[in-house]
Amino acid sequence: MHVLIIEDDRDLCNTLKMQLLSENHTADCCYTGSEALYFAMTGSYDLILLDRMLPEIDGLSILRSIRQSRIDTPVILTTALGTVDDRIDGLDCGADDYLVKPYDINELLARIRALSRRPKVFTGHQCLFYQDIRFDPDARILSAQEREEKLTKREALLMEFFLRNPEKTLKREQLFSRAWGPDGAVEEGNLDTYIYFLRKHLRTLKSPASITTVHGVGYRLEVNHVS
Repeated sequence: MHVLIIEDDRDLCNTLKMQLLSENHTADCCYTGSEALYFAMTGSYDLILLDRMLPEIDGLSILRSIRQSRIDTPVILTTALGTVDDRIDGLDCGADDYLVKPYDINELLARIRALSRRPKVFTGHQCLFYQDIRFDPDARILSAQEREEKLTKREALLMEFFLRNPEKTLKREQLFSRAWGPDGAVEEGNLDTYIYFLRKHLRTLKSPASITTVHGVGYRLEVNHVS
């Protein structure tokens, strides 16, 4: 399970990360609300552990934003505020569970296991996000900066794969398998052609995101830093 830990207490955050790693999970840490919102909006995590009291943007505001964006990642809200009204506020904003600090790490792990056993509800319509990009896989609409582009079926398969793995190098073999199937007969140059098409869509949308060539390996979706 890939967990996003949002906690401004760095020592606690690192302790939680080490504990999750020992349980064969992977984890990323965020310490501020603005940083947390950026990572949470990718929708690429299996679970979010969210502290309510954060600098810059509070936990409830982050929770509202991701639920309004139709990101259904399970969220465990943690806080020192333990009144009934506080718990109700958190659950009403979209939290799946609630833990009052200080809590026992074993109880947290038990709650994570319980959430992981819940069957996922297929909504048939879940958008993906990265930077200013919004992608609707069902409609095959890629949008940013109040512009939108309609993708072909193969373009959409590749873009969805990139958006589910932002800032990760995807090997050519993985991309071929995603767009043409593991046994698809296709020329090497076809992938490069479709990458060119996706880059053109991103330029048209004026997004800071771009698809970078990782020579000899594959491609990576990341922010295009202009010097």
